Amino acid sequence: MHVVATAGHVDHGKSTLVRALTGMEPDRWAEERRRGMTIDLGFAWTDLAPDTTVAFVDVPGHERFVPNMLAGVGPVPAAMIVVAADEGWMPQSAEHLAALHAMDVRHGLLVVTRADLADPGPAVAAASAEIAATSLGAVETVAVSAVTGAGLPRLREELCRLAGRLPAPDTGAPVRFWVDRAFTIRGAGTVVTGTLGAGRIAVGDELTLAGMRAPVVVRGLQALGRPVPAAEAVARVAVNLRGVDLAAVGRGTALLTPGRFRLTDLIDVRVHGDAAKDLPAMITLHVGSAAVPVRTRPLGADTVRLRLSRPLPLRIGDRALLRDPGRHHVAGGVTVLDVAPPGLGRRGAAARRAAELAGIDVADLASELRRRRLITSSELAAMGVPVADARPVVGEWLADPDHWAGLRRRTADIVTDHVAKNPIESGVPLEALRHLLGLPDRALVEALVEPPLTVVDGRVTTGARQAPEFLVTAITAAFAGDNPFAAPEAHRLTELGLGPKQLAAAVRAGLAVRVADQVILPPDAPERAGRVLGDLPQPFTLSQARKALGTTRRVAVPLLELLDRTGITRRLPDDTRVTSRR
Repeated sequence: MHVVATAGHVDHGKSTLVRALTGMEPDRWAEERRRGMTIDLGFAWTDLAPDTTVAFVDVPGHERFVPNMLAGVGPVPAAMIVVAADEGWMPQSAEHLAALHAMDVRHGLLVVTRADLADPGPAVAAASAEIAATSLGAVETVAVSAVTGAGLPRLREELCRLAGRLPAPDTGAPVRFWVDRAFTIRGAGTVVTGTLGAGRIAVGDELTLAGMRAPVVVRGLQALGRPVPAAEAVARVAVNLRGVDLAAVGRGTALLTPGRFRLTDLIDVRVHGDAAKDLPAMITLHVGSAAVPVRTRPLGADTVRLRLSRPLPLRIGDRALLRDPGRHHVAGGVTVLDVAPPGLGRRGAAARRAAELAGIDVADLASELRRRRLITSSELAAMGVPVADARPVVGEWLADPDHWAGLRRRTADIVTDHVAKNPIESGVPLEALRHLLGLPDRALVEALVEPPLTVVDGRVTTGARQAPEFLVTAITAAFAGDNPFAAPEAHRLTELGLGPKQLAAAVRAGLAVRVADQVILPPDAPERAGRVLGDLPQPFTLSQARKALGTTRRVAVPLLELLDRTGITRRLPDDTRVTSRR
């Protein structure tokens, strides 16, 4: 299916033309048909060829209903601009064209209707010149009469050609379905309609309604008035939602693929043309089917920060337009440059921000990483940045290469400095290092560690380290004597300057083994104890072990427990033990 918006000033002429093409009545309200004026969006469709179906979104032409017109044009990729031969190019036609240009619509067709009432030549010339100066460029022109049928066969041919020129939609993209109409049907509940510009919706899908946390379920789908199990872009779709109150949805809300979009109420944009020079402090942003009042803050010659009155699911690269409703004036089109911009606190911050945004118009992975330094791939994807070629530094985390290299250098400097100032400590705790580096995730710290740095017991330290000379001397003095199982008493450790930190350092350095608090033995004591106990009659008691080792109960009890844990001995149900050698 292809979707085309019918724009222009000639309300009755547009509706009549769509009716002649499709055999359907696009004006849904009796008031519209009575007055011959399109007030709200109308919808109709027709098969132009066996493989070409075109759906029309008929938008209002009167200036009082421009917001409705913009809601219909926003998500649509092509436009059929209708001008009356007996009226020619009108100011309201110019506003419609300005809106299409602001939205960067690049595919269109000019139709001069009522050719039975006046020579279409002047209208063709005037309208073609106006259109050629916009994003639409030179377009094909057809003169028709919906009353006599003249020109309709050629119009159908040109619509087929227009459909063939439209770019292929991205059916694998996440869904962002802008709602342009919401209503209830007895027995079915809430139904919303809109133009599916990308992605795919199927019955049973769980989607997110922008602004609501709980997912919503697609109960049913219709396309072109028929129930379908699934719909792919581009298509006009009616979606029946399960468990959603009508008050929760309306024009301007959006159905989204869960987790794939970021709601934002603050964006930086590039304003196209000269509109940035005299933007009012308050103006309306039109994007998709939404119309949201925004507060403007100029950044540079063509860049502006917008504070939205409510969050929208926007992405970098989105096109939108600004309209001043008081002046009935389309100010200009904008391209979204950032959906998560930094604060502007210091003097001159706005100018620096404008310089930073210079040259950016599309979501680019490298430039976004340079700006954000460190971010997850899912966050970037939700902003509209392609991440298929991204190489995470760990998990989902992506980093600017220069920033990551700087973090590695800082990590090495912090750890080296800490070890030099604290020789008896094993290194910097990972959590402390995370805070010092200002990182959001401990996994990032671990990913930064590379030789000669290493992670040992939750601390980052340098590679092979020699124990300080004073510690070696003190430990040697503590173990002076013939009995390797005679642990030095607490007072002796104090005399030697071996407090808890020094003892822990000695254990880490392999100078001692801790068997209990304030109880240390030479590093080979457990192995030697195993050999001594292996010579005893098996099994043996605690008392027998203590005597064989020539030590006290203070040492024997925790030493035997250590031997049990390491498998050198095995404790029996009667509290006797055997060695693994037996």
